[in-house]
Amino acid sequence: MHAANSNLIWITLLVELGVAAAVASSLARANRFKRLLLSRERNGGQTLKLLAWICVPLMLGVWVRVRVPNFLAADLSFEATTIMALLLGPAAGMLGGTLLALPAMMHGEFFALPVNLGIAMIFGSFRRFADEEDIWSFSPLIDLSIYRWVRRTVTYPHVDRQISLLVLLMAVQFMTSLLGHFYPHQYFELHSDSWWLEVAICACAPVIVGIPLKIWNAVRIESKLEEQGRLLLEARLDALQRQINPHFLFNTLNSIASLVRSKPELAREMIVKLANILRVLLRERDAFVPLEEELTFTDDYLDIEVVRFGEKLRVVKEISPATLQAVVPSMLLQPLIENSIKHGLEPRISGGTIILRSRIEGERLVIEVEDDGVGVEPGGSTAAPVSGLVREGSGIGMRNVRERMEVLYGEGAQVEMVSRPGRGTRVRLVMPVSGVDRLLEPLR
Repeated sequence: MHAANSNLIWITLLVELGVAAAVASSLARANRFKRLLLSRERNGGQTLKLLAWICVPLMLGVWVRVRVPNFLAADLSFEATTIMALLLGPAAGMLGGTLLALPAMMHGEFFALPVNLGIAMIFGSFRRFADEEDIWSFSPLIDLSIYRWVRRTVTYPHVDRQISLLVLLMAVQFMTSLLGHFYPHQYFELHSDSWWLEVAICACAPVIVGIPLKIWNAVRIESKLEEQGRLLLEARLDALQRQINPHFLFNTLNSIASLVRSKPELAREMIVKLANILRVLLRERDAFVPLEEELTFTDDYLDIEVVRFGEKLRVVKEISPATLQAVVPSMLLQPLIENSIKHGLEPRISGGTIILRSRIEGERLVIEVEDDGVGVEPGGSTAAPVSGLVREGSGIGMRNVRERMEVLYGEGAQVEMVSRPGRGTRVRLVMPVSGVDRLLEPLR
């Protein structure tokens, strides 16, 4: 073979590696492609869309190869058909291979279609034989794959599916190279009369197949980590909410028990209110709810406490209408109100007043729960960012609210408690308004 042809083959192989990496990286940045690729179950329409994402740019590459002299690296039909068959199965691989063969057939290369169909059947059948992880973890680093297989075989002789895929790719590539050699006008594939160049061509095929798999597998792993992080966050939030519920329910049941004999009608009314609350607690709830819904829930709780305390407990609301549709963490206000009643107003013989406030300040939502109770002794009060330490005297409700705000907003929120002994306590919650809907979506 002439030196010019040898140089052209080497350049073509290097450019093919770059084209494979560029196309795979570009597709990996498209959110729609990622959703289709990583979907656990696809219908026929979704499979067709995924094939279109892969085939359209590569069909253009085949067309460029047949139109532009010596620009051979744009044609990745063999590798693309192999990838589609491995990831999507033989039927999808055959359909994708057919699409990739169309530009070549229009150029008179009529063997392109049957060869692509054969490639799809071979590697689609291998997909049924191999595990999904064997395919996704296929490495383009041939020497490393062989080294790992040798190490494992020394201690535990077995058939390695990744090595099998590696050998199969090189064997099929060699057969297509021979076909291109004997029928150059009916089928295109790189080939060389030099045995060492032919070995390089065959060895390059697994690398070109492995590069997209490696890139897309990194996206797949990242998606799994995000999913695990979301599940962990949901589990932590659920644990925090469960921490509130028994504390709240025991107090409410004690209140009902104290009225069963003396005021049975009031006890019945409280049981109805408690049933309404339990109905909300036991149904599946979102991590975030509109403030209006959160206030409705706290109204049921306050109705129970008003029945318990009578005229000794007064509730004042200063709620801005602009805040009613703002999204807040669910079960946010009830533990703060419970703290105010239990630690602020209950110790006072004359009871007291609870004030609920909400307003918008710039891009932040401000919610305040204030009472005129006995307050907290110096050293028990705290006024710090949500990430600060929870000091003694904050109580389970306050500690719970702090932790949930930290989980949901990080440093984007504040929880402050200012207390004056003998004059009352005010808890102030500050959280972002813009971007809350974005937080809501992944937790649904």
